[in-house]
Amino acid sequence: MPSASDTTTGAAPAGAAPGGAKERRSRFDTTLLGGKIALLVVIGALVLVFPQMAADPFILSVGVVIASYAALAVSWNFVGGFTGYISLGHAAYSGLGGYATALFITRADLNPWVALIVGGLLVAVLAVPIGIASLRVRGASFVIVSIALVLILLLVAQSWASLTGGAQGLRVPRPFGEDVLRPEQHERFFYIHVAFIVVALALWWAIDRSRFGMGLKAIREDEDKAQALGVPTGGYKLTVFVISAFFTAVAGGLYALWFGYLDPIFQFSILIGSYMVLMSLLGGLRSLMGPVLGAVIVGYSLEFFKVHYGDSQFHLVALGLLLALVVLFMPDGVLPAVGALVDRFRPEKRTSIREMTAEELLEHNRRLDGGTGTPEGTASPAGSGPGATDAERDLATVPPREEQR
Repeated sequence: MPSASDTTTGAAPAGAAPGGAKERRSRFDTTLLGGKIALLVVIGALVLVFPQMAADPFILSVGVVIASYAALAVSWNFVGGFTGYISLGHAAYSGLGGYATALFITRADLNPWVALIVGGLLVAVLAVPIGIASLRVRGASFVIVSIALVLILLLVAQSWASLTGGAQGLRVPRPFGEDVLRPEQHERFFYIHVAFIVVALALWWAIDRSRFGMGLKAIREDEDKAQALGVPTGGYKLTVFVISAFFTAVAGGLYALWFGYLDPIFQFSILIGSYMVLMSLLGGLRSLMGPVLGAVIVGYSLEFFKVHYGDSQFHLVALGLLLALVVLFMPDGVLPAVGALVDRFRPEKRTSIREMTAEELLEHNRRLDGGTGTPEGTASPAGSGPGATDAERDLATVPPREEQR
């Protein structure tokens, strides 16, 4: 007689998902995957042709600004998305990356692209002691420590005028020759930023599917339990913190090479760190493409409000309202909200035979045995008669020990 775990032979039992439902789910998932791939292809094509579609150099420069914001948000998402540590002070690493790149070019006469990588590595090294000290605290304390670091570096950059230029700022030589006009520079830097974002996203995706990433997500959900289960929380947090600092520094260096000028008040601004958090929260803090989507929305909104209300601080009010709306109506971000909406149209998943009652399982066995409830030529087992209780019927459907083996 078939046991309760036998789902490969005979007719589908009552209460189990029919084959048609499985086919519908499979068809739905295949269609959904195809739609995602098609959407990515379309978006990729639009990104590649954007410089040619831009109506004027200003629109192209706005595209570079949005790409720069996306690079910063993706870099921040390494530590914020994986560990849940909200840092408002990541402008410290983007600012350090910008100044390090500029100083390596002007003082050490390095190639601009070599200076960019060396500056990012230097900031990553500096992030090790900073991470060891700051990652000992959590929650609001970590936020305060990150803000304090930005303010300290702002004072240093303003005071150390012989090195950073002080309040006068620091000019950064552009990596391309004088024969390359400004619109061409915009186009080249747009593609460079896009390539940087693709590399950062690929690494984020690889970490997300690794054992290291599982440990980081365990820290995000409950750090104490993760540590009790043997996850080296200190080492994992420090590693992803340094990775995030490196990519943020490189993004800051790219901005310095593109813009050609560094101002300490802008480079070490808490607003820059707040934008990184807002962009990641808006798009989806724990998703791969969430920070990119958030950067497109926030970056475009910032440029729009600055053009129309540049003489006021209305753009800050508008961003505050945007953040409030996100927290109220889409606390997980746009992409997770869209994913939840898509899941509502997914065919109902009911595949477990354990959802069957004892009567349904007995009826299933009777159908398989030709309506007798037992194989032909054998007597009815005790407890399978019409007057048997539910418990007796359950026992009647369990195969002998030898058959279970």
